[in-house]
Amino acid sequence: MNGEKTSRPPAIEDHGVIGDMRTVALVATDGTLDWLCFPHFDSPSVFGALLDREKGGHFRISPDMERDGVVRKQFYWPETNVLVTRFYSRDGVGELVDFMPVGKKNAPREVVRRIRVVRGQMAFHMECLPAFNYGRDAHTVRIIRGGASFLSETLSLSLATSMKLETDGQRVTARFSLHEGQSVVFSLREGAPESCHERVMGHEASEVLFRSTVDYWRHWLAKCSYTGRWRETVQRSALVLKLMTFEPSGAIVAAPTCSLPEFPGGMRNWDYRYVWIRDAAFTVYALMRIGFHEEAGAFMRWLEKRIAELPDGQPLPLMYALDGGEVPKEQELLHLAGYGDSRPVRVGNGAAHQLQLDIYGELMDSVYLYNKYGAPISYDFWSHLRRLMNWLCEHWQERDESIWEVRAGKQHFVYSKMMCWVALDRAVRLADKRSFPADRARWLHTRDTIFEEIMREGWCSKRGAFIQSYESMSLDAANLLMPLVFFLSPVDPRMLSTLDVLRKPPAQGGLTSDGLVFRYDVEATPDGVLGREGTFNLCTFWLVEAMTRARVTRPDLLDEARLTFERMLGYANHVGLFAEQTGPSGEALGNFPQALTHLSLISAAYNLDRALGHRD
Repeated sequence: MNGEKTSRPPAIEDHGVIGDMRTVALVATDGTLDWLCFPHFDSPSVFGALLDREKGGHFRISPDMERDGVVRKQFYWPETNVLVTRFYSRDGVGELVDFMPVGKKNAPREVVRRIRVVRGQMAFHMECLPAFNYGRDAHTVRIIRGGASFLSETLSLSLATSMKLETDGQRVTARFSLHEGQSVVFSLREGAPESCHERVMGHEASEVLFRSTVDYWRHWLAKCSYTGRWRETVQRSALVLKLMTFEPSGAIVAAPTCSLPEFPGGMRNWDYRYVWIRDAAFTVYALMRIGFHEEAGAFMRWLEKRIAELPDGQPLPLMYALDGGEVPKEQELLHLAGYGDSRPVRVGNGAAHQLQLDIYGELMDSVYLYNKYGAPISYDFWSHLRRLMNWLCEHWQERDESIWEVRAGKQHFVYSKMMCWVALDRAVRLADKRSFPADRARWLHTRDTIFEEIMREGWCSKRGAFIQSYESMSLDAANLLMPLVFFLSPVDPRMLSTLDVLRKPPAQGGLTSDGLVFRYDVEATPDGVLGREGTFNLCTFWLVEAMTRARVTRPDLLDEARLTFERMLGYANHVGLFAEQTGPSGEALGNFPQALTHLSLISAAYNLDRALGHRD
């Protein structure tokens, strides 16, 4: 739990998240719901105060006595995505429970917010001010029986409650006092009915919804097969990843937010509310590793449809919108101030049309593992994959933008070449395992050619490490994946040397700061974007795994891996969530929560726990 007594604007890390596998809302420790895209992850925001406190819109329920000092604590109901925010004052204790109902067929899409006093008495203030379409669309408010309606040109919402509401034409507010045992429920859903009175919930009705939602999450989490040292941490990461799955199709988004900065006040602000082939493939691996095969199967079916739709001779798009269509064109929302004045605020993603050859490796690795641990893939799916592999044989030598989506021009990235090797290696293995027809001779020859080129062009004897690209001598933390994808032995002298170089601090030519890893040196590696960034959480967990696997000849690295892993866990926020990066002051940076971070945490915890065995 987190306890705080401050009036500063909520930081990225000051939030918990709730969701219903269609969208996610962020709720700050002060009781403000300040991010919600509706009805889906990639829909325009309805509440976006996280990106602009004045224009973004919010839904706040908080004690009406902040000036007297209120201590706030936030935590999850155990083994669920139901969020609880408690307010402690001299006069009493208030409890705000936030959730989106799940688990019931044809259940309404709504956000339920129940505030009650559990001890003493307390006065509260509720304010609901939506800002439709990222704050660009005007709306009107109507006070109706049992609540209020917010009407805009493209979307309408209704707020049901037993409280008397007031409006200034843009927002609705309510002030009320509760005594011990009393509660009030606010329910926000799509639609603009003439009356909300049939949806007004008392404590008992909301309790039924609360319990059914708790039951859903607990039954889902019961499938988790991980029972190791970091069980609660792994389970929280699994719950986060489940929130980022789009239940109707099985698609998996990279993060539910957009334009949260990778450095305070900087320009590295991107929209992650889409389906990256790479991120989703990694997620499938992490979920299967701990027993969640159903989600892996759903994504595989979604992926098969995307590949089947691909015209002959075309590269696979690296990301998709939730509906399987094109990602919207990147645009800057100049009317929004940005989180902490970090401009520009961007929606859509210009990287969608980049060439990132590494995605074929992540794709084929996840298909190979799903075929092995999930369910055997169909011949039709294999036919589509075979077509992709033949395309890759013709194009792997091209320059690309690779995993970090640089905007400074294409290069021969070592990571991309390695993942092309992974793609063909897994394709050959899968063809042999299932006796599928394939151009084995061509695939094997190309695979071996790639390997030898990487060892010749991607290794820098002067630095004693694998480098970022053939054109550069800079380091790249993505090369930590070499032993994880079985490209190199984890104890190969070149790999051990790369590890030792990467683990040095930046001032000594490395990428590691007190165990936290930068993905590359932005000052030494121009990537087409101005500004600095924090350490990359994904890369820190990759370092943990690489050290764990190197223990065979370097036993000292196992202890170092555990120390690094547990140090990294200390950078999670108060409810166990991670953003993309960690800033210079330990703050969360980048979009939040980040699927890549949580899936790499699961993988590192699984393999580190297995390596430690019963040592304790």
